[in-house]
Amino acid sequence: MPTAPRTTPPPRPSLTERRKAETQLEIARTAAALFAERGAAVTADEIARTSGVALRTFYRYFRTKEDAVVPLLANGVRQWIDDLATPPAGPDALPVREVLERAARRALTPADEPAAEALRWTRGLLRAMPGDPALRALWHRVHHDSEEALRPVLARLTGAHPSAARLAAAAANTAMRVAVEEWAAGDAAPDGPQGPAELVVRTMRALTAGLPELDGAYGMKERDSEENPAGHGGGEGAAAGGRSR
Repeated sequence: MPTAPRTTPPPRPSLTERRKAETQLEIARTAAALFAERGAAVTADEIARTSGVALRTFYRYFRTKEDAVVPLLANGVRQWIDDLATPPAGPDALPVREVLERAARRALTPADEPAAEALRWTRGLLRAMPGDPALRALWHRVHHDSEEALRPVLARLTGAHPSAARLAAAAANTAMRVAVEEWAAGDAAPDGPQGPAELVVRTMRALTAGLPELDGAYGMKERDSEENPAGHGGGEGAAAGGRSR
């Protein structure tokens, strides 16, 4: 199945856009810490004051107090998908399944203390969700968007039929969500044998076991498309030409 042509990287965001994103992420960190500490009792005014911004500024960036944590959650999702879309180093092409597991493990392995703190905030958010339905709906919305973003990446890497790519994206995304939720329900450290990184590998293997599309080499379909841009068209043309003679 032909894969989509590669596109040029998007232009670098302007300085104003980068500053806006940094401000939103800082507010998101503050909101997550407050939700983790106080649950649904947190107010938008409290988030704004603790972040050092006016309430009017807060509402310019976010529609509700729950929306304030979206940049923090979405940032981790974006890094995972970007990592998956980046070819792994080394001459040997690994199976897509293995690349997927490695990217998931890296995404949930805290590289430093801020990353570990972000996971602890996520645990606090998940524990606050039973008392805040809007926060739970936001969590599922972020993962729905993650699944949508993952579908074209897996379709390009595997060359699978759209329905198969959709199923693979749903399985991989669910593995990430379930691993984090299971970890957050306990008291294990962000790293270690009971951390989310170890849980996601086991969950990923269980949920993707019946997907043979993931057994092919990473990017193999993309390379085939580049090496044979005409696909099967040339052969069909030749055969048609032979019949016409």
